[in-house]
Amino acid sequence: MKLQSLRVVCYALLLSAGLSLQASAQMSDEQQSAKVRGLELYNQFKAVSALPDLKHAAEGGDAEAQYYLGEAIRTNDKYMTAEAVSSYEAAALQGDIYSMIRLAGEKNDLCVVMKNCSKTRKEPNEWGKMALDTASARSAEGSAEAMYLKYRVTGDDKWLEKSAENGYVFAQYFLGIMYRQGHGYFLLPSRRAEAIEGLMKASAEGGYPKAMLEYGAILAEKNDYQGFRYWNKKAAEAGYAIAVFGYGYYLSQEVSEFGFTYDPVNSYALLSLLRELDGGGGMLDRVNSKLPELSAKMTPEQIEQAKQISKEWEATHPPLSFFPRKL
Repeated sequence: MKLQSLRVVCYALLLSAGLSLQASAQMSDEQQSAKVRGLELYNQFKAVSALPDLKHAAEGGDAEAQYYLGEAIRTNDKYMTAEAVSSYEAAALQGDIYSMIRLAGEKNDLCVVMKNCSKTRKEPNEWGKMALDTASARSAEGSAEAMYLKYRVTGDDKWLEKSAENGYVFAQYFLGIMYRQGHGYFLLPSRRAEAIEGLMKASAEGGYPKAMLEYGAILAEKNDYQGFRYWNKKAAEAGYAIAVFGYGYYLSQEVSEFGFTYDPVNSYALLSLLRELDGGGGMLDRVNSKLPELSAKMTPEQIEQAKQISKEWEATHPPLSFFPRKL
């Protein structure tokens, strides 16, 4: 199997493993591949490059692709265009709650200003009611993701807590971050710290890469450097770009504060992967600063070995991602 094909398959499996809150039409294999490519680019902060693939997938009627097409258009144009609204509406009418929430938040629709809205256009408050009704129904069925979305609609913290309690990994991570920022009431600071650690641990063990780094940092503060190393590696293996850089950087240190073994070959291999991240996030500047410094200490043979390792990693791991929030 070709390397690109293998990467598409790996990423498709990751997508299918996630919770789905929208109906999706049957897409062709070509459109499914386009969706995978489009989401990969979008998650690397390459919204402009993602547009053609997301459009192709959205034309196949896939609600998730339609939502992300709306996101990419809105991100690129810096405001909610008619094209973005149309894409969100197509997804929302298939039951996509994320799109309903986006539409509910659009108070200054361009068509209102231009006085050319269609007669079938729903008002933001109508989308808000639809989002609440849909999220409520799915929450009652036990969907932890819908509970999180009900929190986003209502602002009621109990739904965020319920979502976390029911195992939605992003809600666990998000609630942990909120507690760290002072949200919620705890009698003692130690109780707050315990709650944060428990949430990050649950989210990390559930597979959320950002929580893996957060939990690893908590363990490092407790001098559990073995745990810190474990979760940094796990986050890197999950494709989290920040973790790939961190793991690669730690391997480049001849004396490691956290007990990483000096390994310039694997360090170079990991950092080299990040050179494709030229869409934003500041990663490319960091890599271009570190690689020359590292390569100066390596032999040509080591560099060639690192390049081969980099190719093998790319073929056997999920694509790089910044894991931006969906909403």
